[in-house]
Amino acid sequence: MLWGVGFLNYADRQAIFSVFPLLEARLHLDLAELGLLGSSFAWAYGLAAPFAGYAVDRLRRKTAIFGGLEFWSWVCAATALTGRLWSLAVLRCTMGLGESLYFPAALSMMSDYHGPRTRSRALALHQTSVYAGTIAGGFCAGWLAERYDWRWPFVCFGAAGALFGVLLLRFLIEPARGAAEARPAASAISPPGFGSFALLALRTPAIALLMAAFACANFVAVVLLVWMPSYLYHAFHMDLAMSGLTATALAQIGSVAGTVAGGWLADRLVRRLAAGRILVQAAGVVCGAPFVFLCCQTRSMAIVLVSLAAWGFFKGLYDANIFASLFDAVPVAARGAASGWMNTVGWMGGGGVAPLLVGLLARRHGLGPAMAMVSVVYLFAGVLLVSAAFRAHARSPQSHHSSVA
Repeated sequence: MLWGVGFLNYADRQAIFSVFPLLEARLHLDLAELGLLGSSFAWAYGLAAPFAGYAVDRLRRKTAIFGGLEFWSWVCAATALTGRLWSLAVLRCTMGLGESLYFPAALSMMSDYHGPRTRSRALALHQTSVYAGTIAGGFCAGWLAERYDWRWPFVCFGAAGALFGVLLLRFLIEPARGAAEARPAASAISPPGFGSFALLALRTPAIALLMAAFACANFVAVVLLVWMPSYLYHAFHMDLAMSGLTATALAQIGSVAGTVAGGWLADRLVRRLAAGRILVQAAGVVCGAPFVFLCCQTRSMAIVLVSLAAWGFFKGLYDANIFASLFDAVPVAARGAASGWMNTVGWMGGGGVAPLLVGLLARRHGLGPAMAMVSVVYLFAGVLLVSAAFRAHARSPQSHHSSVA
């Protein structure tokens, strides 16, 4: 059930990028204004994330997931009623507010079903919903928009989310907090406030390094998700449906394979090395950087396709362990807060800046070269992750005890 919500979460947010060429033509928006639409979601999502995490640690997680799904689904459907840049930007911000509740609640819930021995694999399986939703959002939005109108994708995805929420309310079961830990009594600890979590992050440098690395990795991922459909549409003269499908399908299928491999490898490696999950992430971003550059700097469609698939695979190695690595460094009672702050740093520092910055650079250098420049950010993420690996001893005693038990 959570896989289904994750699918809708990303299908809804991805849909608009496949209709960028129509918005450019019919609403007379330039690349920077389109980039603003991509960034506006990320800004609201990032700003709301710490408050969402704070709430998730204190409220029933099932309620947060259901309420968020219904809210953002209706906002998605309402996008069909707009026709101006400012109203599109406002609704993208509003949808970001609703979607901010889902991941802290879902990840916290799944971590109470799966202990350290299976956590990476469980979160990796859920992560595949992100890839499937991205593909569906990219292709279906382009197909519907080209045959009917750019407004129809938002109506269809919004209605699907509202209906799915009814099933979720009836059948989703919430576990007790800390149920999968080796020492369940830890779940009785009160969740931290904003000040307490800040002190925890200061005392645990690995937390800050993991969050900074996520900002860098998210920067790169958002650039390719937002701009690749438009790049393929203009550079290779594809129609909307094919540009949306090509921009997402191979990369996301590659990510599914990478996520499965990354979850399995990390769960095995962490039994021998405390920094096992982080080292898998570091390998993912460093190996993925050349393919980010290549897919935006070639005129060969075959090379584009291979590069997107390879980038997706290495991205999957990183994605499989984003929150599993973080949960190794924080107490059980702080998982919602940690997830919220991770999203804040990743989306405000990475995803919120990326679409607008690349749109501005594209005015001067062209879209392909502007996108290729971001490969350097991936390499910097690798440096941060290697630094975090050296500080793996700073993880909480409880997490360390559990992971080697």
